[in-house]
Amino acid sequence: MEHFVVSARKYRPQTFKDVVGQQAITNTLLNAIENNHLAQALLFTGPRGVGKTTCARILAKMINSDGNTSDDEDFAFNIFELDAASNNSVDDIRNLTDQVRIPPQVGKYKVYIIDEVHMLSQSAFNAFLKTLEEPPKHCIFILATTEKHKIIPTILSRCQIFDFKRITVTDAKEYLKYIAEEQDVQAEDDALHIIAQKADGAMRDALSIFDRVVSFSGKNLTRQAVTENLNVLDYETYFESTDLILENKIPDLLVQFNTILSKGFDGHHYIAGLASHFRDLMVCKNQATIDLLEVGDETKQKYVDQSRKTSNTFLLRGIELANDCDLKYKTSKNQRLLVELTLMQLASITFDGEKKNDRHFIIPPSYFQAKGITPIPVNRNKQETQTTSRPSNIEKKKVSKAKITTAPQPVSVPKISIDNAKKSTSGLSLKSIRKKKEHQIKQLDVVIDEEDLPTEPVSQEALTDAWNDYASAISKKGEKILASILQMDKPKLKHTAIHLTYSNNTNKIELERAQFPLLAYLRKRLKNYDLHLEIIVNEEIAKKYAFTPIEKYEKLKEKNPNIELLKKAFGLDI
Repeated sequence: MEHFVVSARKYRPQTFKDVVGQQAITNTLLNAIENNHLAQALLFTGPRGVGKTTCARILAKMINSDGNTSDDEDFAFNIFELDAASNNSVDDIRNLTDQVRIPPQVGKYKVYIIDEVHMLSQSAFNAFLKTLEEPPKHCIFILATTEKHKIIPTILSRCQIFDFKRITVTDAKEYLKYIAEEQDVQAEDDALHIIAQKADGAMRDALSIFDRVVSFSGKNLTRQAVTENLNVLDYETYFESTDLILENKIPDLLVQFNTILSKGFDGHHYIAGLASHFRDLMVCKNQATIDLLEVGDETKQKYVDQSRKTSNTFLLRGIELANDCDLKYKTSKNQRLLVELTLMQLASITFDGEKKNDRHFIIPPSYFQAKGITPIPVNRNKQETQTTSRPSNIEKKKVSKAKITTAPQPVSVPKISIDNAKKSTSGLSLKSIRKKKEHQIKQLDVVIDEEDLPTEPVSQEALTDAWNDYASAISKKGEKILASILQMDKPKLKHTAIHLTYSNNTNKIELERAQFPLLAYLRKRLKNYDLHLEIIVNEEIAKKYAFTPIEKYEKLKEKNPNIELLKKAFGLDI
């Protein structure tokens, strides 16, 4: 069995021309060598796997080379590599500075490459300062690090800094294509693109992933094999999800999400990828921004085709919903339900079903029939609505507020509109909630002003029974807090006013928010529509409750004085 060499080592660049994605830095270094303008202390910084150490080795080799040296000459006697992660003490730096004084035996320069230089200790940095600022003429230092912010400023000020950038997906894909040709591997363009994306800008990671996938699929590298081996969600998943969302197929969408979870994918990863997919569709809507889409040509055409099915409004709303789910995912206790709810909301953006039932905002026809009036039903057809004459607001107020008398001819009664009812308000803002509460109060006022509504006498016992039944009903529905608030004080009936006293303002506010369904239940059951709540806050009530052991003992002693005798007889302690 032959020894296998990973692609990251086998295809490590030997010249600056072979370095991928760092043309600006390599050209700068080449010009500095040709013009004899190279600094004696260089700092290479950037993400992992982008070519920092490789460029340092190539530069160290080129410094000593001239026209008479062979290409395979590596000048090993003049190049010293130090791993600062394991040699980070003051003694290691002192040994290095002692070696610096000795001139090279072959070539002109001695090159010291210190990798992961940010791992040096504070004292080691200080011991290195003087040598780095004034090194011998025959010595050049090349420092490499992935975390420049951990290096002290005095070191940074003594170095010429080169910032290496992440390798783009396009550059990584082209280099992988070259590697595949070298190894006689038939690779699909989308497969190489997925590997380049998975590498996240690191060429070394891309080559490691490439080796792993080739070991899995052999000489034929397909997109399906790559997605299966890397366990990533490919484009087809999001294309299918978007089609289901546009077609409002909520059941199929939830089934697809369940299949994704069963394959081991995380819901957070899926919803974040869906938001990115909507962003890519938005990019394809304009020809000027289509170049921002970093995918293969075949996949790019799929994005363009699907973007034509969507509108800008849908995509903006979809990105907003998906991003909101992404932000709430980590703090959610039921993460799967959060994603499923988001998917249902996405599938409902373009849904044009029946409108909300507004029957709660209209006086029912039975009310007018009891008055001897035949109401004309409201026609929702647009053409018939336009031809029907609409009464003014003054006439509407007369219908709702004034006493209606019996007339020999039927009167046409339109839909009753409360002030500002035409204005559509969002259900998510405090302003809209306040308007809805005012709207409900006005509705109750309209109903209460009528004479035919029952106002039968109510006893205290009947009120207490109805009150307890309502508290028990909402407790079974899960509204435990409101049920406990209702049980804190016994309602006291004075005429038509239901008096309640609480020890703090919080309970009062909570009950006022939930008073409308409560009053509706009590009025209907007790047959008295004049009933209303009067809530008082009395902080002195809180003092009645016993919290400390001594207070609890005093309460028990008030109920049974024999407890004090028992305590003295047996020498008990509280």
